[in-house]
Amino acid sequence: MKKDFEDEADVYVINTCSVTENADRECRMLVRRIQRRAPEAMVVITGCYAQLKPEAIANIEGVDLVLGAAEKFNIYRHVSELIGRGKTGDAQICSCDIADVAGFESSFSLGDRTRAFLKVQDGCDYNCTFCTIPMARGHSRSDTIEGVVANMHQLAARGIREIVLTGVNLGDFGRGNDGGKGRDEDFMALIQAMDAEPVIDRIRISSIEPNLLTDDIIAFVAQSRKFMPHFHIPLQSGSNTILGLMRRRYKRELYASRIATIKQLMPHCCIGVDVIVGFPSESDAHFQETVDFLHEADISYLHVFTYSERDNTQALEIKPVVPIPVRQERNKILRNLSYKKMQYFTQNHLGSTRPVLFEMADVNGMMEGYTDNYIKVQTVFDQGLRNRIVDWELK
Repeated sequence: MKKDFEDEADVYVINTCSVTENADRECRMLVRRIQRRAPEAMVVITGCYAQLKPEAIANIEGVDLVLGAAEKFNIYRHVSELIGRGKTGDAQICSCDIADVAGFESSFSLGDRTRAFLKVQDGCDYNCTFCTIPMARGHSRSDTIEGVVANMHQLAARGIREIVLTGVNLGDFGRGNDGGKGRDEDFMALIQAMDAEPVIDRIRISSIEPNLLTDDIIAFVAQSRKFMPHFHIPLQSGSNTILGLMRRRYKRELYASRIATIKQLMPHCCIGVDVIVGFPSESDAHFQETVDFLHEADISYLHVFTYSERDNTQALEIKPVVPIPVRQERNKILRNLSYKKMQYFTQNHLGSTRPVLFEMADVNGMMEGYTDNYIKVQTVFDQGLRNRIVDWELK
């Protein structure tokens, strides 16, 4: 029986991440909390960090099982075997060489929300110098369009009104279950097929690389009633010099052209941006290029990440290293800019009426929802608004 983390359980599963800076510290902290609450419980660690550093995790006191990228999908069998043999005091590692990871496992999130996150792609064949994800998740592979449509119907049967498409490199969809250089289908064909299905009202495209976000995709979303006018497009830096050192597959000029096309076809569209500050050799001048580019760009909000060193990445060889206080100050500058951008975007829509999908939850007598272009709306809780799409005047 599934329980909340704060409740005592027989088995705890911690799904780790390699993107967060403090993955090791956070993992150790959670294991200590479990030991205090339920010292006899089994502890299983899986996820990206478990794939990258299985031995380090196995040495954490209290950990019983470490599952790598391939074995995490066999978790039921592994946990059953773990329960059968009981705690031994030594952690077992069930990992593998990431090159041997094959096959795509579809999944989607379910909770008390009216929207679900549907994974349609996994892994990445890119070689960005700062990133460990290819080492943790393997090569690019994806579901089939038929499989995605089947999941749409499952989600619709559970009352879901909105789907958010996700993947490690979402726009690379179509390489099939086993990946490879060939392309069985592509992202454009996927969204066309999903658009034709009447069972789901709204679909959002999550983070998609600018070089994979084609003009055809943008034009299709612009005329679709199902796909929402909302894109999240990683930039990482507004300096072409830094983009080159990062080994990104575009320059700022291509990024600017994508924004221009979106805004030409969908002036009301929300555009989110990922940015990394403090990348090795990022000078004050390079950072100012990023600030100026983002200040001028017609975007809506930023997700700002402070660069942190990752073992076995090529960025470790790039000098000079940006001091931590400088990285933190640059993060603060861009977070302030993000706040101003979102305020400006929201204010430009005041007085307009947009469709809002309201969530199910009653939080202290209030409820919230999002417009098609991702503006958050809050109002007094009304049972009649739950899981409904309502035309709402923004005030």
